[in-house]
Amino acid sequence: MDRLNVVQKLIKSHLVKGEMIAGSEIGLKIDQALIQDATGTLVQLELEAMGLKKAMTEVAVQYIDHNLLQTDFKNADDHLFLQSAAAKFGMWFSRPGNGVSHPVHQQHFGKPGKTLIGSDSHTPAAGALGMLALGSGGLDVAFAIAGEPLYINMPKVLGVKLTGMLSDWVSAKDVVLEMLRRYDVNGCRGMIIEYHGEGLNMLSTMDRHVIANMGTEMGATSTVFPSDEETRRYLKIQGREKDWVELKADNECSYDFEDEIDLAKVEPLIACPSSPGNVIPVKEVEGKEVHQCVIGSSANPGLRDFWVVAEIVKGRKVHDRVSLDVNPSSRQMLENLTSMGSFKSLVHAGARLHQTGCMGCIGMGQAPATNTISLRTMPRNFPGRSGTLDDQVYLCSPETAAASALAGVITDPRNLGKLYGLNYPKFQQPETEIINTDLLLAPSEEGSKVNLRKGPNIKELPYLEPLRNKYQVPVVLKVADNISTDEILRAGAEVLPLRSNIPEISKWTYFILDEKYYDRALEAKNKNGGHITIAGENYAQGSSREHAALAPRYLGQVAVVAKSYARIGWQNLANFGILPLEFDNPEDYDKINQGDDLVLENLHESLKRNLTIVLKNKTSGTDIKVKHNLSERQADIVIQGGVINHFNICNGGKIC
Repeated sequence: MDRLNVVQKLIKSHLVKGEMIAGSEIGLKIDQALIQDATGTLVQLELEAMGLKKAMTEVAVQYIDHNLLQTDFKNADDHLFLQSAAAKFGMWFSRPGNGVSHPVHQQHFGKPGKTLIGSDSHTPAAGALGMLALGSGGLDVAFAIAGEPLYINMPKVLGVKLTGMLSDWVSAKDVVLEMLRRYDVNGCRGMIIEYHGEGLNMLSTMDRHVIANMGTEMGATSTVFPSDEETRRYLKIQGREKDWVELKADNECSYDFEDEIDLAKVEPLIACPSSPGNVIPVKEVEGKEVHQCVIGSSANPGLRDFWVVAEIVKGRKVHDRVSLDVNPSSRQMLENLTSMGSFKSLVHAGARLHQTGCMGCIGMGQAPATNTISLRTMPRNFPGRSGTLDDQVYLCSPETAAASALAGVITDPRNLGKLYGLNYPKFQQPETEIINTDLLLAPSEEGSKVNLRKGPNIKELPYLEPLRNKYQVPVVLKVADNISTDEILRAGAEVLPLRSNIPEISKWTYFILDEKYYDRALEAKNKNGGHITIAGENYAQGSSREHAALAPRYLGQVAVVAKSYARIGWQNLANFGILPLEFDNPEDYDKINQGDDLVLENLHESLKRNLTIVLKNKTSGTDIKVKHNLSERQADIVIQGGVINHFNICNGGKIC
């Protein structure tokens, strides 16, 4: 490994445990941590349970960007709790309205060559700066903040060579949609994507952010770009040129897998309902009636992304049927767009301007009407994520969204010349920007004196009992392939305010898939001591929210048996003491039905010695072999009932 690619250089410089052998467990030193409010309440409660005095990472930032609606006391109370926790544990605090965590972190904290962990699955967006950025469940983030290594399986590296130049009306979102067209939602599991080649020269740092952000949707562990002169230019504009270091791949380095995209051949693309991987050319769905177009989110957060929409609608009016919703990605972005006159154009055209934050991306408002199409520049369109259970959400570029908002139907933006006499607006990167840090509060120097402020909706973490050696439990749910965390525990304005109250939020577990799950799970927990879920491929894809593991665990989920898992979802199961088992033969999935009674025995020895586990199906009389991919460390964690129990035992305390 003499000639290293960028991924290998980042891992090698932060490796503290294990060896760089694909598939083996490694421990990485973490430099920075990012927490958002939809997952942050649990992180802060976990830090309290661990007895943390002060954050051990170089930088830790608590953002308020998801749960911004204040329809009652819950979100407002949690904002106060998170501000008090940030002060107590020595973190930066990004106040409500300051913006989406990922672009704000890139603007003010991201540094080439550093590692970043975030309790948000789109944290890899920071790979745009030449960082190794990883989304994880909150427990992993909490332990990293406490100074512990982050454990992952050593990924393979997919090198994607970019050549050529993008055509007019085609932008970075179309590039990542092209990747999704090739790899779908699970084709990059176990990999980090590294982009290289002369095509990088035409991609700004924020363009790279767009592409890195949605590597998550392909199941990738992360996405990485080199740190080059473009990175330096960006940091200089942000007033942080001193933070720049060059980071590029060695000549003649190799990759485990290779692909190539000729940017000149990329065309406007769109992801159809209800998966980011359901990608086709925009021209194939042209003419479908549209009722909503939403601009913003961490997947298109750049100045150019809003500016180009403003230029397209400038002097025009959006279609009478269409709600054009604009969510600025940061307060700094809002201020710059205002000074450039872009917001005047948007207002005049009829756009609805919303506060800076995630908003409709997480289902926090902006739910579309029944049986209508919503076009969004967002990263996900899983069923019901928008807040409308039968939604029809399409993912697209700002150009496609703006063109469709004007026409009232899905429109290939390349037709805007013919329809409106428009030439493609060419964005010129500014040499300076207005820098706004007014809503970033620096870490407190007197954290030990701060008391955590907890409203009535904030409950203590539930007790999680250790794994028993034997279970006889029912299968209370069987699900198909590619089940997302949005389907395991839905997002939206109705549910997310309960994120710090596990007993209440657990009532929504698997609600989108089966409204009766909660009742059956509680009955099985009380009668049998637990239950099992059976799943297909790529179980628990999507969001990093650990509620999708903790809520089922609270309801007695002993194990999930799946054909395969998404990385973060699998890690969250182990962290909360749920057995993440895999079929030895995927065809055995068909041999277990919902309602079957299963026996698991000799679990402790099987986990410690990495033996095959046999599921005895008492209902059908069949035996089914299953396996796990847990490391020795993770096996101990599951046996002890979760990582917090494990931490307290290892530190001489009692099981919490």
